[in-house]
Amino acid sequence: MQINGSSILVTGASGGLGTAMCQELARRGARLVITARREALLADLAAETGAEVLVADLTDRDDLLRVAERAGACDVLVANAGVGNDPSLAELTDESIDFSIDVNLRAPIVLATHFARSHQQAGTEGQIVLIGSLAGLAATPGTRMYNATKFGLRGFALSFRQDLEGTGVGCSLVAPGFIRDAGMFAEGDLVLPPGVRTNTPADVAAGVVRAITANPMEVYVSPPEMRAVSTLATMAPAFSAFVQRKLNVSERTDR
Repeated sequence: MQINGSSILVTGASGGLGTAMCQELARRGARLVITARREALLADLAAETGAEVLVADLTDRDDLLRVAERAGACDVLVANAGVGNDPSLAELTDESIDFSIDVNLRAPIVLATHFARSHQQAGTEGQIVLIGSLAGLAATPGTRMYNATKFGLRGFALSFRQDLEGTGVGCSLVAPGFIRDAGMFAEGDLVLPPGVRTNTPADVAAGVVRAITANPMEVYVSPPEMRAVSTLATMAPAFSAFVQRKLNVSERTDR
């Protein structure tokens, strides 16, 4: 699908990665609908990109439905909103578990489902872009809820894409690794082992552009060695855990 002239709804637009995506999409001629909880930040981004603002809390069922209905009228859905920085096990509550699942997993599933149904009923093409993570392939200590929701999102994306085959609606997963300067990794307290390379928010935006225009199954935004390590972790999780213990990853995550 072409970006120029297309209407694109982006969730989590007020965050660093969401902002980078919106700026790049606007530069390419997209008509944006941006949504998040922070109205002031959305207003600043709208002034820069000419976007329509939709203030919403994706953990609120009514707000989520409003966003889903608006997304259905757009050409592209970019489900970017996400939360990380898991609380320690001692501080993990039922409420924090629900919050992670609602934002990272339930909301994108609901949005993608409504979007696909709207386009199938209208007989129009559309593109769904779900923002996952390498944390959806490889588990690390201290990120239990982030891993759980990103593993789940990847499973949904790969299955849903098959369900949509031949409908004119595409579904791609964009999976960033460690991103510097913006996003959950940059804002958190994780210290990477020596030699681990990172990517930029602009790289993630480029990955979203590729997902929209080419409809690949998955787009990985990470150095090749990070993709290889993450893939290995899916096949040998015990070995991956052993290596992380040797690298003191649990101490680096401060959990």
